[in-house]
Amino acid sequence: MGGRGIWQCDFCQPHFVLIVKNGPAIGVIALCVAALPAAAEVSTNSLPVSAAGPPPDGQNWNWHVQNTDIVQGYPGFPAKYSGPNSLPDGGETRETVSLDLMAGVRLWRGAEAHIDGLMWQGFGVDNTLGVDGFPNGEAFRLGTAVPNLNIPRLFIRQTIGFGGEQEDVEDDQLTLAGKQDVSRLTLTLGKFSAKDIFDNNAYANDPRTQFMNWALMANEAWDYPADALGYITGFAAELNQPVWTLRYGFFQMPRVSNGTALDQHFLEAWGMVTELERRYALNDHPGAVRFLAYLNRAHMGSYQAALSVPGTDITQTRAYRYKYGFGLNVEQEIVKNVGVFSRVGWSDGQNEAWVFSDVDYTATAGISVKGESWGRPDDTIGLAGVLNGLSHVHQEFFEVGGTGILAGDGALNYGWEKILESYYDFKIWKTIHATVDYQFIADPAFNRDRGPVSVFGARLHWEF
Repeated sequence: MGGRGIWQCDFCQPHFVLIVKNGPAIGVIALCVAALPAAAEVSTNSLPVSAAGPPPDGQNWNWHVQNTDIVQGYPGFPAKYSGPNSLPDGGETRETVSLDLMAGVRLWRGAEAHIDGLMWQGFGVDNTLGVDGFPNGEAFRLGTAVPNLNIPRLFIRQTIGFGGEQEDVEDDQLTLAGKQDVSRLTLTLGKFSAKDIFDNNAYANDPRTQFMNWALMANEAWDYPADALGYITGFAAELNQPVWTLRYGFFQMPRVSNGTALDQHFLEAWGMVTELERRYALNDHPGAVRFLAYLNRAHMGSYQAALSVPGTDITQTRAYRYKYGFGLNVEQEIVKNVGVFSRVGWSDGQNEAWVFSDVDYTATAGISVKGESWGRPDDTIGLAGVLNGLSHVHQEFFEVGGTGILAGDGALNYGWEKILESYYDFKIWKTIHATVDYQFIADPAFNRDRGPVSVFGARLHWEF
Protein backbone atom coordinates (compact mmCIF):
# COMPACT_ATOMS: atom_id res chain seq x y z
CA MET A 1 0.00 0.00 0.00
CA GLY A 2 2.03 2.86 -1.28
CA GLY A 3 1.82 6.58 -0.65
CA ARG A 4 2.68 8.79 2.28
CA GLY A 5 1.15 8.56 5.71
CA ILE A 6 1.18 6.79 9.05
CA TRP A 7 0.13 3.15 8.81
CA GLN A 8 -0.95 1.37 11.97
CA CYS A 9 -1.15 -2.41 12.30
CA ASP A 10 -4.66 -3.46 13.31
CA PHE A 11 -3.39 -6.72 14.77
CA CYS A 12 -1.17 -5.33 17.49
CA GLN A 13 -2.23 -1.73 17.98
CA PRO A 14 -1.35 0.39 19.80
CA HIS A 15 2.08 -1.22 20.05
CA PHE A 16 3.19 -0.84 16.46
CA VAL A 17 3.21 2.14 14.12
CA LEU A 18 5.03 2.22 10.81
CA ILE A 19 5.78 5.37 8.87
CA VAL A 20 5.70 4.75 5.10
CA LYS A 21 7.19 7.26 2.72
CA ASN A 22 7.36 5.21 -0.43
CA GLY A 23 6.30 1.71 -1.44
CA PRO A 24 4.33 -1.01 0.31
CA ALA A 25 4.78 -2.20 3.87
CA ILE A 26 3.71 -5.71 3.08
CA GLY A 27 6.87 -7.35 4.40
CA VAL A 28 6.68 -5.66 7.81
CA ILE A 29 2.99 -6.37 8.18
CA ALA A 30 3.55 -10.01 7.30
CA LEU A 31 6.19 -10.28 10.05
CA CYS A 32 3.80 -8.69 12.50
CA VAL A 33 1.05 -11.20 11.67
CA ALA A 34 3.45 -14.10 11.92
CA ALA A 35 4.40 -12.99 15.43
CA LEU A 36 0.82 -13.34 16.71
CA PRO A 37 0.03 -16.09 19.20
CA ALA A 38 -1.49 -19.17 17.56
CA ALA A 39 -4.86 -18.56 19.22
CA ALA A 40 -5.19 -15.03 17.86
CA GLU A 41 -7.85 -14.39 15.23
CA VAL A 42 -6.39 -13.07 11.98
CA SER A 43 -8.36 -11.09 9.44
CA THR A 44 -7.03 -10.06 6.06
CA ASN A 45 -10.03 -7.81 5.47
CA SER A 46 -8.70 -4.87 7.44
CA LEU A 47 -7.22 -1.95 5.57
CA PRO A 48 -4.47 0.01 7.34
CA VAL A 49 -5.46 3.41 8.64
CA SER A 50 -3.81 6.27 6.79
CA ALA A 51 -3.79 9.97 7.45
CA ALA A 52 -4.15 10.44 3.71
CA GLY A 53 -7.06 7.94 3.43
CA PRO A 54 -7.03 4.41 1.98
CA PRO A 55 -5.39 3.85 -1.37
CA PRO A 56 -7.87 3.84 -4.24
CA ASP A 57 -7.46 0.15 -5.02
CA GLY A 58 -7.86 -1.09 -1.41
CA GLN A 59 -6.16 -4.29 -0.21
CA ASN A 60 -2.68 -5.00 -1.47
CA TRP A 61 -2.75 -8.70 -0.57
CA ASN A 62 -4.77 -11.35 1.21
CA TRP A 63 -4.79 -15.03 1.98
CA HIS A 64 -7.49 -17.54 2.86
CA VAL A 65 -7.73 -21.19 3.89
CA GLN A 66 -10.68 -23.56 3.55
CA ASN A 67 -11.21 -27.20 4.46
CA THR A 68 -14.22 -29.36 3.54
CA ASP A 69 -14.76 -32.96 4.65
CA ILE A 70 -17.74 -34.93 3.31
CA VAL A 71 -18.90 -38.44 4.19
CA GLN A 72 -21.67 -40.03 2.12
CA GLY A 73 -23.21 -43.47 2.05
CA TYR A 74 -26.27 -45.35 0.92
CA PRO A 75 -27.88 -48.70 1.86
CA GLY A 76 -28.58 -51.45 -0.65
CA PHE A 77 -31.20 -50.82 -3.31
CA PRO A 78 -33.07 -52.92 -5.91
CA ALA A 79 -31.43 -53.42 -9.33
CA LYS A 80 -32.35 -55.87 -12.10
CA TYR A 81 -28.80 -55.78 -13.48
CA SER A 82 -25.51 -53.89 -13.20
CA GLY A 83 -22.92 -52.77 -15.73
CA PRO A 84 -19.49 -51.14 -16.00
CA ASN A 85 -20.58 -47.72 -14.70
CA SER A 86 -23.35 -48.88 -12.35
CA LEU A 87 -23.65 -47.78 -8.75
CA PRO A 88 -23.08 -50.96 -6.64
CA ASP A 89 -26.48 -52.11 -5.38
CA GLY A 90 -25.14 -53.53 -2.12
CA GLY A 91 -24.51 -50.15 -0.49
CA GLU A 92 -21.34 -48.16 0.04
CA THR A 93 -19.76 -45.36 2.09
CA ARG A 94 -17.08 -42.97 0.87
CA GLU A 95 -15.41 -39.75 2.00
CA THR A 96 -13.69 -36.76 0.40
CA VAL A 97 -11.36 -34.13 1.86
CA SER A 98 -10.24 -30.84 0.33
CA LEU A 99 -7.88 -28.19 1.69
CA ASP A 100 -7.18 -24.95 -0.18
CA LEU A 101 -4.59 -22.26 0.59
CA MET A 102 -5.38 -19.21 -1.53
CA ALA A 103 -3.43 -15.97 -1.84
CA GLY A 104 -3.83 -12.79 -3.84
CA VAL A 105 -1.62 -9.78 -4.49
CA ARG A 106 -2.19 -6.47 -6.23
CA LEU A 107 0.19 -6.03 -9.15
CA TRP A 108 -0.65 -2.52 -10.31
CA ARG A 109 -3.71 -0.33 -10.40
CA GLY A 110 -6.72 -2.51 -11.18
CA ALA A 111 -4.68 -5.73 -11.49
CA GLU A 112 -4.68 -8.74 -9.16
CA ALA A 113 -2.91 -12.10 -9.28
CA HIS A 114 -4.32 -15.10 -7.42
CA ILE A 115 -3.06 -18.61 -6.71
CA ASP A 116 -4.85 -21.58 -5.16
CA GLY A 117 -2.98 -24.57 -3.76
CA LEU A 118 -5.30 -27.58 -3.41
CA MET A 119 -4.85 -30.79 -1.46
CA TRP A 120 -7.54 -33.41 -1.98
CA GLN A 121 -8.10 -37.01 -0.97
CA GLY A 122 -10.91 -39.53 -1.19
CA PHE A 123 -13.51 -40.92 -3.57
CA GLY A 124 -17.13 -40.39 -4.46
CA VAL A 125 -19.39 -43.42 -4.09
CA ASP A 126 -18.45 -46.01 -6.74
CA ASN A 127 -15.48 -43.83 -7.72
CA THR A 128 -17.87 -41.14 -8.94
CA LEU A 129 -19.98 -43.32 -11.25
CA GLY A 130 -23.57 -44.49 -11.53
CA VAL A 131 -25.52 -41.24 -11.01
CA ASP A 132 -25.41 -38.25 -13.35
CA GLY A 133 -26.75 -35.81 -10.78
CA PHE A 134 -23.85 -37.00 -8.65
CA PRO A 135 -24.44 -36.49 -4.91
CA ASN A 136 -21.01 -35.06 -3.96
CA GLY A 137 -19.78 -31.90 -5.68
CA GLU A 138 -16.41 -32.35 -3.98
CA ALA A 139 -15.87 -35.76 -5.59
CA PHE A 140 -13.65 -35.76 -8.68
CA ARG A 141 -13.41 -38.55 -11.23
CA LEU A 142 -9.76 -38.61 -10.11
CA GLY A 143 -10.12 -40.21 -6.69
CA THR A 144 -7.04 -40.81 -4.58
CA ALA A 145 -6.41 -42.88 -1.46
CA VAL A 146 -3.51 -40.65 -0.39
CA PRO A 147 -3.47 -36.84 -0.35
CA ASN A 148 -2.69 -35.30 -3.73
CA LEU A 149 -1.52 -31.77 -4.49
CA ASN A 150 -2.45 -29.48 -7.36
CA ILE A 151 -2.57 -25.80 -8.33
CA PRO A 152 -6.07 -25.51 -9.83
CA ARG A 153 -6.05 -21.71 -10.04
CA LEU A 154 -3.32 -19.33 -11.13
CA PHE A 155 -4.60 -16.25 -12.90
CA ILE A 156 -4.37 -12.49 -13.39
CA ARG A 157 -7.42 -10.24 -13.29
CA GLN A 158 -7.36 -6.72 -14.75
CA THR A 159 -10.24 -4.34 -14.05
CA ILE A 160 -10.68 -1.24 -16.21
CA GLY A 161 -13.03 1.34 -14.73
CA PHE A 162 -15.10 3.69 -16.89
CA GLY A 163 -15.73 6.26 -14.17
CA GLY A 164 -18.92 7.33 -12.44
CA GLU A 165 -20.52 5.61 -9.46
CA GLN A 166 -18.39 3.23 -7.41
CA GLU A 167 -19.18 0.20 -5.27
CA ASP A 168 -17.37 -1.64 -2.49
CA VAL A 169 -15.80 -4.98 -3.31
CA GLU A 170 -15.40 -7.26 -0.29
CA ASP A 171 -12.39 -9.39 0.46
CA ASP A 172 -12.94 -13.04 -0.38
CA GLN A 173 -10.99 -16.10 -1.46
CA LEU A 174 -10.40 -14.88 -5.02
CA THR A 175 -10.87 -11.11 -4.67
CA LEU A 176 -9.04 -8.24 -2.98
CA ALA A 177 -11.14 -5.70 -1.12
CA GLY A 178 -11.47 -2.16 -2.39
CA LYS A 179 -13.62 0.08 -4.54
CA GLN A 180 -14.44 -0.37 -8.21
CA ASP A 181 -16.37 1.61 -10.78
CA VAL A 182 -19.81 0.07 -11.24
CA SER A 183 -19.30 0.56 -14.97
CA ARG A 184 -16.20 -1.52 -15.72
CA LEU A 185 -14.53 -4.16 -17.86
CA THR A 186 -12.89 -7.12 -16.10
CA LEU A 187 -10.42 -9.38 -17.89
CA THR A 188 -9.25 -12.70 -16.43
CA LEU A 189 -6.42 -14.78 -17.90
CA GLY A 190 -4.87 -17.99 -16.59
CA LYS A 191 -6.04 -21.22 -15.02
CA PHE A 192 -9.31 -21.20 -13.10
CA SER A 193 -12.78 -22.73 -13.16
CA ALA A 194 -15.30 -21.51 -15.73
CA LYS A 195 -17.76 -21.79 -12.84
CA ASP A 196 -15.82 -19.07 -10.99
CA ILE A 197 -17.32 -16.59 -13.46
CA PHE A 198 -20.32 -18.19 -15.23
CA ASP A 199 -23.61 -19.75 -14.07
CA ASN A 200 -23.38 -18.50 -10.49
CA ASN A 201 -26.38 -18.55 -8.17
CA ALA A 202 -26.77 -17.10 -4.69
CA TYR A 203 -28.58 -20.17 -3.32
CA ALA A 204 -27.19 -23.15 -5.25
CA ASN A 205 -23.59 -22.76 -6.34
CA ASP A 206 -21.03 -24.12 -3.87
CA PRO A 207 -21.04 -27.77 -2.69
CA ARG A 208 -18.78 -26.77 0.19
CA THR A 209 -21.46 -24.62 1.84
CA GLN A 210 -24.78 -25.18 0.01
CA PHE A 211 -26.36 -28.07 -1.91
CA MET A 212 -23.91 -30.90 -2.61
CA ASN A 213 -25.39 -32.36 -5.82
CA TRP A 214 -23.64 -31.68 -9.13
CA ALA A 215 -26.92 -30.67 -10.76
CA LEU A 216 -27.46 -27.99 -8.10
CA MET A 217 -23.97 -26.46 -8.21
CA ALA A 218 -24.07 -25.97 -12.02
CA ASN A 219 -26.21 -26.42 -15.10
CA GLU A 220 -25.53 -30.04 -16.03
CA ALA A 221 -26.55 -29.52 -19.65
CA TRP A 222 -23.55 -27.17 -19.97
CA ASP A 223 -20.55 -29.38 -20.72
CA TYR A 224 -18.33 -26.69 -19.29
CA PRO A 225 -14.63 -26.67 -20.24
CA ALA A 226 -12.56 -28.30 -17.50
CA ASP A 227 -10.08 -31.02 -16.72
CA ALA A 228 -10.98 -33.93 -14.44
CA LEU A 229 -10.60 -31.64 -11.40
CA GLY A 230 -12.92 -28.97 -12.80
CA TYR A 231 -10.33 -26.34 -13.85
CA ILE A 232 -8.84 -25.23 -17.17
CA THR A 233 -6.72 -22.50 -18.78
CA GLY A 234 -8.63 -19.75 -20.51
CA PHE A 235 -9.69 -16.15 -20.83
CA ALA A 236 -12.84 -14.33 -19.71
CA ALA A 237 -14.15 -10.79 -20.21
CA GLU A 238 -16.97 -9.22 -18.18
CA LEU A 239 -18.65 -5.91 -19.05
CA ASN A 240 -20.48 -4.70 -15.95
CA GLN A 241 -23.16 -2.00 -15.81
CA PRO A 242 -25.48 -0.97 -12.94
CA VAL A 243 -28.21 -3.56 -13.68
CA TRP A 244 -26.62 -5.99 -16.15
CA THR A 245 -23.41 -7.84 -16.95
CA LEU A 246 -22.30 -9.42 -20.22
CA ARG A 247 -19.67 -12.17 -20.03
CA TYR A 248 -17.61 -14.09 -22.58
CA GLY A 249 -15.14 -16.92 -22.05
CA PHE A 250 -12.72 -18.88 -24.25
CA PHE A 251 -11.11 -22.01 -22.80
CA GLN A 252 -8.94 -24.98 -23.71
CA MET A 253 -10.39 -28.50 -23.72
CA PRO A 254 -9.04 -31.83 -22.42
CA ARG A 255 -7.46 -34.21 -24.90
CA VAL A 256 -9.74 -37.11 -23.90
CA SER A 257 -13.15 -37.22 -22.27
CA ASN A 258 -12.93 -36.08 -18.63
CA GLY A 259 -9.12 -36.20 -18.80
CA THR A 260 -6.38 -34.07 -17.28
CA ALA A 261 -4.08 -33.59 -20.29
CA LEU A 262 -5.07 -30.66 -22.49
CA ASP A 263 -5.55 -30.81 -26.25
CA GLN A 264 -2.69 -28.85 -27.81
CA HIS A 265 -4.54 -28.31 -31.10
CA PHE A 266 -5.60 -24.83 -30.03
CA LEU A 267 -7.50 -24.00 -33.21
CA GLU A 268 -9.33 -27.33 -33.20
CA ALA A 269 -10.20 -27.83 -29.52
CA TRP A 270 -11.80 -25.06 -27.49
CA GLY A 271 -14.88 -24.11 -25.50
CA MET A 272 -16.70 -20.78 -25.75
CA VAL A 273 -19.45 -19.48 -23.49
CA THR A 274 -21.44 -16.25 -23.25
CA GLU A 275 -23.76 -15.13 -20.47
CA LEU A 276 -26.06 -12.16 -20.02
CA GLU A 277 -27.07 -11.36 -16.45
CA ARG A 278 -29.93 -8.98 -15.58
CA ARG A 279 -30.29 -7.87 -11.97
CA TYR A 280 -33.48 -6.35 -10.54
CA ALA A 281 -35.56 -6.00 -7.38
CA LEU A 282 -39.17 -6.98 -6.71
CA ASN A 283 -40.57 -5.00 -3.78
CA ASP A 284 -36.98 -4.36 -2.62
CA HIS A 285 -36.12 -8.09 -2.80
CA PRO A 286 -33.13 -8.73 -5.10
CA GLY A 287 -33.24 -11.14 -7.99
CA ALA A 288 -31.30 -12.03 -11.12
CA VAL A 289 -31.81 -13.82 -14.43
CA ARG A 290 -28.88 -15.24 -16.40
CA PHE A 291 -29.03 -16.58 -19.94
CA LEU A 292 -26.10 -18.76 -21.03
CA ALA A 293 -25.09 -20.13 -24.44
CA TYR A 294 -22.09 -22.33 -25.19
CA LEU A 295 -20.25 -23.86 -28.13
CA ASN A 296 -17.59 -26.54 -27.66
CA ARG A 297 -15.25 -28.14 -30.17
CA ALA A 298 -13.22 -31.21 -29.21
CA HIS A 299 -12.07 -34.60 -30.47
CA MET A 300 -15.45 -36.14 -29.60
CA GLY A 301 -17.17 -39.33 -30.69
CA SER A 302 -20.61 -39.40 -32.32
CA TYR A 303 -23.46 -41.34 -30.67
CA GLN A 304 -25.03 -42.09 -34.04
CA ALA A 305 -21.77 -43.38 -35.48
CA ALA A 306 -21.05 -45.43 -32.35
CA LEU A 307 -24.30 -47.39 -32.79
CA SER A 308 -22.73 -49.20 -35.75
CA VAL A 309 -19.31 -49.78 -34.16
CA PRO A 310 -18.58 -53.27 -32.72
CA GLY A 311 -18.91 -53.12 -28.95
CA THR A 312 -20.37 -49.61 -29.17
CA ASP A 313 -16.85 -48.23 -28.66
CA ILE A 314 -17.40 -44.51 -29.12
CA THR A 315 -13.65 -43.84 -29.00
CA GLN A 316 -13.43 -45.39 -32.49
CA THR A 317 -15.61 -42.60 -33.88
CA ARG A 318 -13.75 -39.60 -32.51
CA ALA A 319 -13.10 -36.58 -34.70
CA TYR A 320 -13.16 -32.84 -34.13
CA ARG A 321 -16.85 -32.04 -33.69
CA TYR A 322 -19.07 -29.35 -32.19
CA LYS A 323 -21.44 -29.41 -29.25
CA TYR A 324 -23.71 -26.54 -28.24
CA GLY A 325 -26.44 -25.69 -25.77
CA PHE A 326 -28.28 -23.10 -23.70
CA GLY A 327 -29.08 -22.46 -20.06
CA LEU A 328 -31.32 -20.25 -17.93
CA ASN A 329 -30.51 -19.46 -14.30
CA VAL A 330 -32.89 -17.58 -11.98
CA GLU A 331 -32.65 -16.50 -8.35
CA GLN A 332 -35.14 -14.44 -6.33
CA GLU A 333 -35.44 -13.41 -2.70
CA ILE A 334 -39.09 -13.84 -1.68
CA VAL A 335 -38.92 -12.31 1.79
CA LYS A 336 -35.96 -11.55 3.99
CA ASN A 337 -33.84 -14.70 4.49
CA VAL A 338 -35.91 -16.78 2.04
CA GLY A 339 -34.88 -17.25 -1.58
CA VAL A 340 -35.88 -19.48 -4.49
CA PHE A 341 -33.89 -20.51 -7.53
CA SER A 342 -34.08 -22.52 -10.75
CA ARG A 343 -31.88 -23.66 -13.61
CA VAL A 344 -32.96 -25.17 -16.93
CA GLY A 345 -30.60 -26.37 -19.63
CA TRP A 346 -30.54 -27.98 -23.07
CA SER A 347 -27.77 -29.30 -25.29
CA ASP A 348 -27.93 -30.81 -28.77
CA GLY A 349 -27.02 -34.26 -27.39
CA GLN A 350 -25.54 -35.61 -30.64
CA ASN A 351 -21.88 -35.91 -29.75
CA GLU A 352 -19.96 -37.40 -26.85
CA ALA A 353 -20.24 -35.92 -23.39
CA TRP A 354 -16.74 -34.57 -22.92
CA VAL A 355 -16.23 -32.83 -19.60
CA PHE A 356 -18.96 -32.62 -16.97
CA SER A 357 -21.75 -35.22 -17.19
CA ASP A 358 -23.91 -37.18 -19.64
CA VAL A 359 -26.93 -34.89 -19.18
CA ASP A 360 -28.53 -33.31 -22.28
CA TYR A 361 -31.62 -31.75 -20.64
CA THR A 362 -31.95 -30.52 -17.07
CA ALA A 363 -34.38 -28.63 -14.84
CA THR A 364 -33.84 -27.78 -11.17
CA ALA A 365 -35.76 -25.71 -8.63
CA GLY A 366 -35.39 -25.12 -4.92
CA ILE A 367 -35.68 -22.92 -1.85
CA SER A 368 -33.11 -21.72 0.67
CA VAL A 369 -34.05 -20.38 4.13
CA LYS A 370 -31.73 -18.67 6.63
CA GLY A 371 -32.28 -19.41 10.31
CA GLU A 372 -32.89 -15.93 11.72
CA SER A 373 -36.54 -16.70 12.49
CA TRP A 374 -35.54 -19.49 14.91
CA GLY A 375 -32.62 -17.60 16.43
CA ARG A 376 -29.88 -19.13 14.25
CA PRO A 377 -29.11 -16.44 11.64
CA ASP A 378 -26.04 -18.26 10.29
CA ASP A 379 -27.86 -21.57 9.71
CA THR A 380 -29.42 -22.52 6.37
CA ILE A 381 -32.07 -25.04 5.31
CA GLY A 382 -32.27 -26.00 1.64
CA LEU A 383 -34.66 -28.13 -0.39
CA ALA A 384 -34.41 -28.71 -4.15
CA GLY A 385 -35.46 -31.06 -6.94
CA VAL A 386 -33.67 -32.16 -10.12
CA LEU A 387 -34.80 -33.64 -13.45
CA ASN A 388 -32.09 -34.88 -15.85
CA GLY A 389 -32.68 -36.34 -19.30
CA LEU A 390 -31.03 -37.58 -22.50
CA SER A 391 -31.46 -36.95 -26.22
CA HIS A 392 -33.01 -39.82 -28.22
CA VAL A 393 -29.75 -40.94 -29.87
CA HIS A 394 -27.97 -40.73 -26.51
CA GLN A 395 -30.63 -43.08 -25.08
CA GLU A 396 -30.06 -45.54 -27.91
CA PHE A 397 -26.33 -45.46 -27.28
CA PHE A 398 -26.80 -46.50 -23.63
CA GLU A 399 -29.47 -49.08 -24.53
CA VAL A 400 -26.96 -51.07 -26.61
CA GLY A 401 -24.25 -50.99 -23.94
CA GLY A 402 -22.47 -47.68 -24.40
CA THR A 403 -20.74 -45.95 -21.49
CA GLY A 404 -20.31 -42.27 -20.75
CA ILE A 405 -18.65 -40.06 -18.14
CA LEU A 406 -20.92 -41.28 -15.32
CA ALA A 407 -23.57 -43.58 -16.82
CA GLY A 408 -23.55 -46.97 -18.55
CA ASP A 409 -25.33 -49.97 -17.01
CA GLY A 410 -24.89 -52.25 -20.04
CA ALA A 411 -28.56 -51.75 -20.93
CA LEU A 412 -31.15 -49.06 -20.34
CA ASN A 413 -34.85 -48.87 -19.50
CA TYR A 414 -34.92 -45.13 -20.02
CA GLY A 415 -36.46 -42.68 -17.60
CA TRP A 416 -35.63 -39.16 -16.48
CA GLU A 417 -33.25 -39.16 -13.54
CA LYS A 418 -35.11 -37.58 -10.59
CA ILE A 419 -33.39 -36.27 -7.46
CA LEU A 420 -34.55 -34.57 -4.28
CA GLU A 421 -31.94 -33.02 -1.96
CA SER A 422 -32.45 -31.47 1.46
CA TYR A 423 -29.81 -30.16 3.84
CA TYR A 424 -29.40 -28.30 7.11
CA ASP A 425 -26.18 -26.33 7.51
CA PHE A 426 -25.53 -25.08 11.06
CA LYS A 427 -22.85 -22.88 12.57
CA ILE A 428 -20.68 -24.51 15.21
CA TRP A 429 -18.30 -21.66 15.98
CA LYS A 430 -17.36 -18.56 13.99
CA THR A 431 -16.53 -19.88 10.49
CA ILE A 432 -16.88 -23.57 11.33
CA HIS A 433 -20.07 -25.16 9.96
CA ALA A 434 -21.47 -28.68 9.88
CA THR A 435 -24.16 -30.02 7.56
CA VAL A 436 -26.47 -33.00 7.44
CA ASP A 437 -27.73 -33.93 3.97
CA TYR A 438 -30.18 -36.36 2.39
CA GLN A 439 -30.66 -37.13 -1.31
CA PHE A 440 -33.33 -39.35 -2.84
CA ILE A 441 -32.41 -40.55 -6.34
CA ALA A 442 -34.97 -42.25 -8.59
CA ASP A 443 -33.89 -43.90 -11.86
CA PRO A 444 -30.15 -43.30 -11.31
CA ALA A 445 -28.24 -42.84 -14.58
CA PHE A 446 -31.63 -42.61 -16.38
CA ASN A 447 -32.44 -46.30 -15.68
CA ARG A 448 -35.85 -47.40 -14.41
CA ASP A 449 -34.48 -50.87 -13.72
CA ARG A 450 -32.28 -49.58 -10.89
CA GLY A 451 -33.07 -47.78 -7.65
CA PRO A 452 -34.34 -45.74 -5.99
CA VAL A 453 -31.29 -44.84 -3.93
CA SER A 454 -31.16 -42.94 -0.63
CA VAL A 455 -27.85 -41.14 -0.03
CA PHE A 456 -27.09 -39.85 3.46
CA GLY A 457 -24.31 -37.33 3.97
CA ALA A 458 -22.51 -35.18 6.51
CA ARG A 459 -20.15 -32.26 5.90
CA LEU A 460 -17.70 -30.28 8.00
CA HIS A 461 -16.46 -26.97 6.57
CA TRP A 462 -14.26 -24.23 7.97
CA GLU A 463 -12.52 -21.25 6.42
CA PHE A 464 -10.72 -18.05 7.28
